[in-house]
Amino acid sequence: MSRKYFLLDKNSLLKEVQAEKKAAFLHTLIEKVKTDYLRQCNPLGLVDDTVLSIQAYQSYDVKHLEEFYDLLSGIFRYQIGTNQLEFLFDGKTHYEKYLEDWESCFHNWMTKFCQQDRFLKAVLAVTVFYENEHSAILAENRLKYFISHYFGLKLYRYKGIMQMHVA
Repeated sequence: MSRKYFLLDKNSLLKEVQAEKKAAFLHTLIEKVKTDYLRQCNPLGLVDDTVLSIQAYQSYDVKHLEEFYDLLSGIFRYQIGTNQLEFLFDGKTHYEKYLEDWESCFHNWMTKFCQQDRFLKAVLAVTVFYENEHSAILAENRLKYFISHYFGLKLYRYKGIMQMHVA
């Protein structure tokens, strides 16, 4: 079933912005995770095989982070709530405004996420220390679990995003 959106719908513009910036933002995320992991877990700057492999990593294969990015994109659109365009009086287009909003939010979230050790390790597991498909799937599931508990939202493939009920 294909969904047709009004081209000037806020969600349509946001999806376009988010899709266009996916690769660049994920590369930025990987660099941030590398530097934050080394800063937090190796404050003395000691060099061993693990540190060398993190520093030498340049592949930037982001295929295992794409679902994570798509989930964050959906949460951002969910949190905004409305799909009505705003009146802009500063001369910017809606595209430029939503690009700034998404970029600011994404970088704020990454700063907060990178303070969590389990997040750093999960991202490194699907990038720098990628061994096989099975371990990558496990790390992707850790990222999904991290997101759902961080935001208090349950993410369903067909139902969408729903609030988690805390018992």
